[in-house]
Amino acid sequence: MFQRNPCSYTNPEPCQHLSDYKLKHGFNGYKAIQKLLVTSPIGKTSLKKPNLTIPRCSFCNGCEKRCFFCLICSSFSCLDHTLLHAQNEIGHALFVDVERAELFCGLCCDQLYDPDFDQVVMAKHSMVLPQGAIGNESIGQRLIKRRRLVSGVGLYLHNKSNKFRFSTEDLRGKSCYPLGLRGLNNLGSTCFMNSVLQALLHAPPFRDYFLSGGHSLEDCSRRTTGQLCLLCDINAVFSAVYSGDRNPYSPAQFLYSWWQHSANLASYEQQDAHEFFISLLDAIHEKEGKPRNGNKGNGECHCIAHRVFYGLLRSDVTCIACGFTSTTYDPFLDISLNLDINISLTEKGKKHAKPNENESMSTLLGCLDLFTRPEKLGPDQKLYCQNCKEKQNSLKQMSIRKLPLVLTLHVKRFEHSFVKKLSRKIDRYLQFPFSLDMTPYLSSSILRARYGNRMFAFEGDDESDMFSKFEIFAVVTHSGTLESGHYVLFVRLRKQWYRCEDAWITEVDEATVRASQCYMIFYVQKTLYNKANEDPSHPPNSAERELFIPIAGCC
Repeated sequence: MFQRNPCSYTNPEPCQHLSDYKLKHGFNGYKAIQKLLVTSPIGKTSLKKPNLTIPRCSFCNGCEKRCFFCLICSSFSCLDHTLLHAQNEIGHALFVDVERAELFCGLCCDQLYDPDFDQVVMAKHSMVLPQGAIGNESIGQRLIKRRRLVSGVGLYLHNKSNKFRFSTEDLRGKSCYPLGLRGLNNLGSTCFMNSVLQALLHAPPFRDYFLSGGHSLEDCSRRTTGQLCLLCDINAVFSAVYSGDRNPYSPAQFLYSWWQHSANLASYEQQDAHEFFISLLDAIHEKEGKPRNGNKGNGECHCIAHRVFYGLLRSDVTCIACGFTSTTYDPFLDISLNLDINISLTEKGKKHAKPNENESMSTLLGCLDLFTRPEKLGPDQKLYCQNCKEKQNSLKQMSIRKLPLVLTLHVKRFEHSFVKKLSRKIDRYLQFPFSLDMTPYLSSSILRARYGNRMFAFEGDDESDMFSKFEIFAVVTHSGTLESGHYVLFVRLRKQWYRCEDAWITEVDEATVRASQCYMIFYVQKTLYNKANEDPSHPPNSAERELFIPIAGCC
C-alpha cells in the first residue's frame, strides 16, 4: 500500500477530443476568440461577445450564470444544451467557459487544461492592459509572470509579431513530489469536494488514523453485510492516494457514498466547500461515533472527526443591570469568522472614503479579535437574568475553552440579507499568518483580562501554553462570483507549498499563497506539525494512536 514511486508524476491523460480538434483546426479557433477576451485590472479574464451584455443560450434563450461558447459554430449555450450540442453535432466537442475563460469538453463533461490555450489567454494581458510604472515591466508582463508562477507553464512570445511560438514543456510534470500528493479528477463541478478532500488527506492526525489502520475494512460490519460504508470509502481514497500511483484519481465511489448521507446536496451542481466539510464530518460522526458507556448524552465520542477537529466554545452572558454572568459551552468543528469590516449589505450603495490602502485589508487576528470581543445585545435580544428574575440588557462574549488538534477557520465571504433580498461575495483581501498563537483567544486569557490578575486559577491554564501554538498546512481558496466560482487548495508539505486544482498539481511559493483569497484555513498544533515533518518520506505503519484522546460530552 505504501510502496513509493518517486520517479515521476503523471499528468491526466490528454482529452482525445481536444487532440482531434487541434489536429484538424490547429490554433485558429484559439486566435479567433482572443478578441472576445476581456481582462480586468486584477487579472481575471472572461469571454464577452460585442453588443451582448448577458450571454444567452442560443437554444433556450436562458441566461444562467454558467454559459459556454462553442469553438466551432460560435454559439452560446447553457450547460444542459452544451452537453446536448456536443452529442448531436459531430466535432463540436470543445467549448470555452464564458465566466472563467477555460476550456471545457462537452463529451467528457469536464474542464480541460491546455498550455497552448493558456498562452493565448495570457497573451491578452500584454496586448490590452495599460503600461505600468514599476521598473521596466508593464502590468501585462507582471500578470503573465504571476500566471506563469501559478500554472507552472512557460510563455514565449515573439517580439516582432503577434504569432505565438508554443512550448510543449509543462513544468507540472515535476518528479519526486511527496508521497500522497496526487491529483483528483473533477467529476462534474466537484472542485468544492476535491479541495476539502485534499486538505483532509494531508491533515496529520486525520491522515495518520487511516494510514495506521484506524478503520479496518476486514472488520467493518457494514462492508461485510454488503452495505455502503463512508469510512471504508474514505479509507479507499487514502489507500489510492498513498499507493505511489501518480495518475490523477477519481473519487467517484466516495462521492456516491457521501451523497447517500447528504441527499439534499446530491447533484452535479457546484456546492459550498465549507458546507461539504461540515456535512462530511457529521457523516463520519454518525457512522463511527460510539459512546463508551452507551449513553449518548454523557458518553465519550471516539469518532475520528471529533478526535481531530472537536473544540469547545465558552459563551458568557453578563447582565448589565446586576453583573450576573451565566456561562454555557458549545462544541465546534470549525470557527466561522466575520471579516473585520464595517461595510454591510445595507450600506452597499453608499460611498466610503478610503484614506489609505490598509483600510481595504483585513487580518485574521483582527477577525479573531472581533469574534472574542464583548457584544452588547440589542433591545430585541434581552435575555432572562436568573438574579434579577426578568429579561435584561446584557453583554455577550465568546472565548475558546478547548482547542482541537486541527483548527479550521472559515471566512464568511458570502453575505445574504433576507430583508433587502440581496446576496454578495466579499472579495476583501485577508492577511493570515503561517504560525498562529491562539493564547489571547482562550477562555483563561479572556477571563484574566476581564477580572485582572486574581489569586485563583483560570480554567485551561494547564493546556494553554502547550497546545495553543499552531502551524498552517492548507488553505482553501475561492475565485469568481457568488453564483459561479472555483475552489483551489494550497497545501504545505515538507515546508514547500503546492497548488492542487482538481487533477493538476503545481509547486508554488509562499507569496502566491499569501496573495490568495482564502476561504478556509487549516492549522495543526505545532507539536503535531513538527512531528509530521520529522520523517516525511513514509507514512506511519503502526496502529498506535497515542495522539487521540476520547472526548467527553461532544455527542
